Amino acid sequence: MADLRIELNRLKLKNPILVASGTFGYAKEAVAFCDYTQLGGIIPKTVTLVPRAGNPPPRTVETSCGMLNSIGLDNDGLETFLEKHLDYLLGLGTSIIANVAGHSAEEFVTLTQRLNDFPALAGVELNISCPNVAGGVDFATKPELTEKIIRSVREVCHLPIIAKLTPNVTSIVEIAQAAAEGGADAVTLTNTLLGMAINWRKRKPILGNIVGGLSGPAIKPVVLRMVYQVAQKVKVPIIGVGGIQSLDDVMEFIVAGASAVQIGTANFYNPTLASSLPAKLAEVVEQEGCSSIRELVGSLKLPNQTPPAACAPACNAR
Repeated sequence: MADLRIELNRLKLKNPILVASGTFGYAKEAVAFCDYTQLGGIIPKTVTLVPRAGNPPPRTVETSCGMLNSIGLDNDGLETFLEKHLDYLLGLGTSIIANVAGHSAEEFVTLTQRLNDFPALAGVELNISCPNVAGGVDFATKPELTEKIIRSVREVCHLPIIAKLTPNVTSIVEIAQAAAEGGADAVTLTNTLLGMAINWRKRKPILGNIVGGLSGPAIKPVVLRMVYQVAQKVKVPIIGVGGIQSLDDVMEFIVAGASAVQIGTANFYNPTLASSLPAKLAEVVEQEGCSSIRELVGSLKLPNQTPPAACAPACNAR
């Protein structure tokens, strides 16, 4: 059996298939469809220090090849998450990575310090890039702010740290480098692309917040490009997310340089997808003549270049 285990610096997972924050609730919503023990990990919806009501409706709109959402981080706050949801999540037989968002570096520090009290958590993903809430959304658009947030959290948090970055920047490489220098164990590439939907007959925007985050297959080529660029320039493990809806999509991200992936929008219309992928992934690794999924990470062959030496000979024979 192929070895699907991965290491993202301090974060160790049994396989590279995760479900993305904001698309899987607190996992109770998908219990009838998903075998959680097959997943590499679950990232529940974003938690903030105090409860948030979220943005005004409508909050979602379907697009031709994806969807726009403007939920606005609707949640009951950190203490309710810890009291009512965390025990259930930790009993699901897979790694749980908390996702948190703050309005300031101080809020991120407070949030993650509190999570230190729960060492059963596998790690924490810092949502420094949500595109549709006021406050706390510009951290991942500026390298200096990104590094400040990560460094501040790293100084107080004992858990592995993932920085979730935004695609709404000129140079994703600069932001990823700042996250790495701040001490992030890995980066998630990426959050949603800022978008808009209009009802032209009414001359009105469809979303209550006017703009929202575009996810789904429409953004996959953009995110795939960003994964490749960061993998070439920054020494930090990458978790790819954006439009993944099949095993082939997973493999594209892996050969581009991602060590793991997150399934997001696809959870809404195919809730069985994520838990079905690890077994299929193991088959592909064996078919490629490799013993470990790690041999295929970043194995993209560019014109006039020889394949990476790390990949097994059978992989190179293609």
